[in-house]
Amino acid sequence: MNSSVIARGLEQAEALLSDVPEAAWDAPTPCTDWTVRELIDHLVNLPAQFTTMALGESVDWTAPTPRHDDSAEAFNAHAKQLLAALGAHPESVPEGMLAGELSVHSWDLASAVGGDSSGFDPEIAETGYAFMSVALTDEQRGQAFGPRRPAPDGANAYERLAAFAGREVPFRPER
Repeated sequence: MNSSVIARGLEQAEALLSDVPEAAWDAPTPCTDWTVRELIDHLVNLPAQFTTMALGESVDWTAPTPRHDDSAEAFNAHAKQLLAALGAHPESVPEGMLAGELSVHSWDLASAVGGDSSGFDPEIAETGYAFMSVALTDEQRGQAFGPRRPAPDGANAYERLAAFAGREVPFRPER
C-alpha cells in the first residue's frame, strides 16, 4: 500500500472539513439522501470504519453514523488511528477502496458547498478510480452508488470518479 496516497487523501479531506460553514449543513449534496451535515458525519467516520477493517474486525456499514461536535478534530483523530492500523497491517484494506471513498466524498462535499476539486491531488482520485472501475460492478452499486454517468469533456480525476460513482457532474443542487 502506498500510505502517502492515503495520508494525502486524509489531509485533503480534513482541510475540506475545516472549511465547511455551519450555514451549509442543511444544503443538499450529490449523495441525494444526505444533507451536508449527514455527508460530513459519514466522511468523519470513514477512517474509523476502515480502521476496524484494517484490524481484521467486521464493519457494520449500516450502523447509525455518530455525530461529532468538531468534525475536523474527530476526523483527524480517526485518521491517525487509521494510519497506525494500516502501518501495522498494510495489506488489510485495499488502497484503492479507501482512496475511492475519500475522493468521491471529498468531491461530494466540495461540490455541495459551492467549491470544486480542481485543486485536489489527482493521484488520490486516480488510485480510487483504478480500484472502483474494476471492483464496482452494476450489481454492487446498491443505494450508495447510482448508475454510471458520463463525465463532461475536460473532467478532472475527481469528476470522472464522481460520474463513475453515479453523481451528476457538475452538481446542480435543487434548492
